[in-house]
Amino acid sequence: MTDELYSAEAANDGTWNDEGEWELVDLTEDENGEAAVAVPTLAVVGRPNVGKSTLVNRIIGRREAVVEDVPGVTRDRVSYEANWSGRRFMVQDTGGWEPDAKGLQQSVARQAELAMNTADAILLVVDARVGSTTTDEAVARVLRRSKTPVLLVANKVDDSRTESEVASLWSLGLGQPHSVSATHGRGTGDLLDNVLEALPETPREGIPGGGPRRVALVGKPNVGKSSLINKLSGDERSVVHDVAGTTVDPVDSLVELGGKTWRFVDTAGLRKRVSHASGAEFYASLRTKSAIEAAEVAILLIDSSEVISEQDLRVLSMVADAGRALVLAFNKWDLVDEDRRMQLEKEIDRDLARVPWAQRVNISAHTGRAVQKLVPALETALESWDKRIPTGRLNTWLKEVVAATPPPMRGGRLPRIMFATQATTRPPTFVLFTTGFLEAGYRRFIERRLREEFNFDGSPVRISVRIREKRERPGKGHR
Repeated sequence: MTDELYSAEAANDGTWNDEGEWELVDLTEDENGEAAVAVPTLAVVGRPNVGKSTLVNRIIGRREAVVEDVPGVTRDRVSYEANWSGRRFMVQDTGGWEPDAKGLQQSVARQAELAMNTADAILLVVDARVGSTTTDEAVARVLRRSKTPVLLVANKVDDSRTESEVASLWSLGLGQPHSVSATHGRGTGDLLDNVLEALPETPREGIPGGGPRRVALVGKPNVGKSSLINKLSGDERSVVHDVAGTTVDPVDSLVELGGKTWRFVDTAGLRKRVSHASGAEFYASLRTKSAIEAAEVAILLIDSSEVISEQDLRVLSMVADAGRALVLAFNKWDLVDEDRRMQLEKEIDRDLARVPWAQRVNISAHTGRAVQKLVPALETALESWDKRIPTGRLNTWLKEVVAATPPPMRGGRLPRIMFATQATTRPPTFVLFTTGFLEAGYRRFIERRLREEFNFDGSPVRISVRIREKRERPGKGHR
């Protein structure tokens, strides 16, 4: 909360009327005025470092998938929305597929196989400069048995000299290879035309309408985010490994909880400040920030068995600054003894004082302890985030509060609060029209009383001040 005056134009869900009240515009429809519908999914698979993520970025027309000249940067199934020739579809990036992979790479291979089993069409990407390898042949054998349409993509065809080497890929038995250069865009338009022919109009598995609420799952590396996603979904959606920083991209997962569908985004853990990070870690940090801003509510996962760290507080600041609803999930509660619990309470009072309004749940992602309590916490936080207080009720309440506790004098004058309105929701933002500046401490007092009266548990509340300047009477100073 800053001392600057509130800018009504910055609020994008309504307009001021002649009475100085904020009138809402219905935002339940998409930008084209149509209800959101389920769209088919295109999975992009292949062995490591053939340029899958570069091709994904080319297809979606923006740099979203993390790309670095090191094999194995992408490890999870990651979905992005794409649009070509007026048709929308999802593009699912996957980790490199190795038939004899062990350990972490084995988990990555499983993610790619799951993508093959759930997608509506598949792109198998091969490095045309290298030609078909034993791994490419193994992937092709699996895909030939699939009933899902498969398009073979020969990537890194940057010139006509490489084009002559593409013909050898017919041996994979997947039909005509489509020559492209994901880096330069060569041939990608023709490829997308063929993709639209292969994709069905509706997805294989319809997704219930109504717009699932978006939940960003955030926290430092190795705190258990992917384990929690897998426990909630009952499916191995995310790669879990005892190496910190396994997740690099945000990973979308549709999860059924409490009779509702939720869209969870498992994000990369932040290890360094964005300004100090480099390479894949830099872009992963940006993706995490974007995931928070695109979400409606965040679950900040904190390792309750360890001291609350600077990383935890930085992620907390990102969520608070973005104005998102918040649930604090203290993970690994099964490892916490009585002494640690007492110490943790002191740390919460000291370090999390910025968000005393956040919902708190003690869980164990490993054992599943109390994870079901996340649903009511999420629902309460979102209800507060969406809440709107009628102007009449707000001003009646505010008049009583100010009468009992007037604002402090400033410059020998007592500022008067003439009128208040709730300018926006998501998060709830209130504007006070006054005759003078209100001290930050008094604004915090108003916020605290607002929470007590109207119950904004789990959501930030913002209060801004607009000072109405005195208008000179008509004709004053003129004869």
